[in-house]
Amino acid sequence: MDRRDDSLVGESRSRVGLRLAGREMATTFTLGAAFLGVALGVLVAVDDRGRAGAFAVAVLLCCYAVAGRVQFEVGFATAVPTQLVFIPLLLLAPLRCAPLLVAAGFFLSQLPEHLRGEWHPDRIVLHLVSSWYAVGPVLVLAVTGRPDASATGLAIMTAALLAQFAFDLASSAARGCAGLSIAPRVLLHAVVPAWLVDLALTPIGLLLGLASLAHTFAFLLGLPLVALFAYFAHEREERIDNALELSHAYRGTALLLGDMVEADDAYTGLHSQDVVSLVLAVCEVLDLDADERRDAELTALLHDVGKVRIPKQIINKSGALTPQERAVINTHTIEGERMLETVGGLLARVGRIVRSCHEQWDGTGYPDGLAGRDIPLVARIVCACDAFSAMTTDRSYRRALPREAAVDQLRRGAGTQFDPRVVDALVAVADLQRPLTQAA
Repeated sequence: MDRRDDSLVGESRSRVGLRLAGREMATTFTLGAAFLGVALGVLVAVDDRGRAGAFAVAVLLCCYAVAGRVQFEVGFATAVPTQLVFIPLLLLAPLRCAPLLVAAGFFLSQLPEHLRGEWHPDRIVLHLVSSWYAVGPVLVLAVTGRPDASATGLAIMTAALLAQFAFDLASSAARGCAGLSIAPRVLLHAVVPAWLVDLALTPIGLLLGLASLAHTFAFLLGLPLVALFAYFAHEREERIDNALELSHAYRGTALLLGDMVEADDAYTGLHSQDVVSLVLAVCEVLDLDADERRDAELTALLHDVGKVRIPKQIINKSGALTPQERAVINTHTIEGERMLETVGGLLARVGRIVRSCHEQWDGTGYPDGLAGRDIPLVARIVCACDAFSAMTTDRSYRRALPREAAVDQLRRGAGTQFDPRVVDALVAVADLQRPLTQAA
């Protein structure tokens, strides 16, 4: 599983049992009500009785519900093989009923979960939001007429599919960006795989639909492909479960190590929490991807973990350090890397970033004298946030600097001690951050 997706998958799974609230509720109910209004308008305005009888339409609806249960989880979105049924539905069922049939199919696909109480009742309206994609093709076919196997029919179907993707993107963007505050780039990363699945299945769905014009129930030939899709979806779900479990284990290990640091030195522990808050805010400004944000969170939490190997009389010394004591302190990044390498996996990679958290932009830092972009970006972010947090919190040997003075020092250090781009981002978010050490 791509690690950029697992946090969104975890959030999506946990969200279905929660009540809608705030902007998510307002956006979801607005989109659902708008869909219902448009679908009812299509039902009244479009004069089309379809090419199949009521029984065939009912079978199509059941097949759609079955296909809707087969879901590839891809971040915020899911890829489902409904295209194998949707296109035959467009060609056979009453066109004016198609949007409402799709909504009913989505509801039936999750009916077991609704009956078990796994979905909060508020979220039933999501089935209406998910059905917006059906409106575009229906509007196109209502104007052009249903396609056949000719070149003109292919052009009409292409236009209908473009309308499908346009309406799907618009509804997903409205709910994801406006309702859930998901960045557009992350949203596109989630929905594009679902579109690729739809595109891949569209030729098969079209063939099934055209065959059904001569033999009504020919669309049932797509069910074996749905079953194959279900098998691979189940395997993917298991891989996602394992990835989420591993991710939680890494985070739990990091928190445990962080607690160990705090127990050994209260300042270092609270300072690390403050740095985490600053680092995540800077990552947001710099638009880092999910991989980098996870690395940044763990690095910020563990950047001082090596100090547990430093003698307490040096860590807690009230006065200035001697050169020999400073040299001992400077080994804490190497000790931190060694500790995290022992844990292995993701934390071993984080350990390599921890090692570089005191490197400086001009190459005068430690332990390796790296400079500029040779320093990992996450380490550059943690370095600046670490320094700002240290400047704005009380220590045993000095009082905290005023925020304005700390910002001025950051500015003076841009291009020598710190990455200038990181400094700009940190200054932009510093007003919104309050050090946890001060709060304590």
